[in-house]
Amino acid sequence: MKLVFATNNAHKLEEVRKILPSVFQIISLRELGCNEDIEENGTTLEQNSLIKAQYIWDKYHVDCFADDTGLEISALGGAPGVYTARWAGEAHNDAANRQKALTELHGKSNRNARFRTVVTLIRDGKVEQVEGEVRGTIATEERGQGGFGYDPLFIPEGFDKTFAELPADIKNTISHRARAMEQLKNILL
Repeated sequence: MKLVFATNNAHKLEEVRKILPSVFQIISLRELGCNEDIEENGTTLEQNSLIKAQYIWDKYHVDCFADDTGLEISALGGAPGVYTARWAGEAHNDAANRQKALTELHGKSNRNARFRTVVTLIRDGKVEQVEGEVRGTIATEERGQGGFGYDPLFIPEGFDKTFAELPADIKNTISHRARAMEQLKNILL
C-alpha cells in the first residue's frame, strides 16, 4: 500500500518508515516530486496536520498522511505546543529550541511535559485524524546522542533515560509518533 507522507523532515520520514510495517510503502514529498515547503499556519496541531495532508491531496490526488507534533510543558502553560519546531525562531534550530526550554524551566520544580502527535490521513478523499501522546519530564540538561528535536531533554514516564539515550527500537515503540502511527495502521489494515 503506497502512502505519501507529507513531510520534508528526513528524521521523521526515517522514524515513520521504521515504525510502520513493510506492507506500507511510504513515499516522501521529494519522491513524489513535491519540493514546496507547505506553510503550517494553523493554531493547533490538528489544523497544521490537516493543512499539509489537504495540500497534497488537492494538488496530487494521492492517498497521503501528515503529522504535526508538539511538546507541551506544564510549567510553561503548554508551550511551546504548536510552535515546537520554531520556538526559538523561524530557523527551526533544534539546539536553540532545547536551550530555550532549559532557560525557561530554570529554577522550576515542575518539569512535567507531554509530546502529542496528530496524524491526518486522507484516503480516497476521506479525512481521518488520530493522536498519539507520551507523558514525561524535561531533564535539567541535554543527555544522549540519538533522536532529534527535543529528544535529548525528554524523559518518558517509566524510564530514567531521555529519548536520545534510548535505543531507537525502544523509542519507536513508546513515542507519541509510534502511538499515532499504531492508530493509523489500525485504520488502514
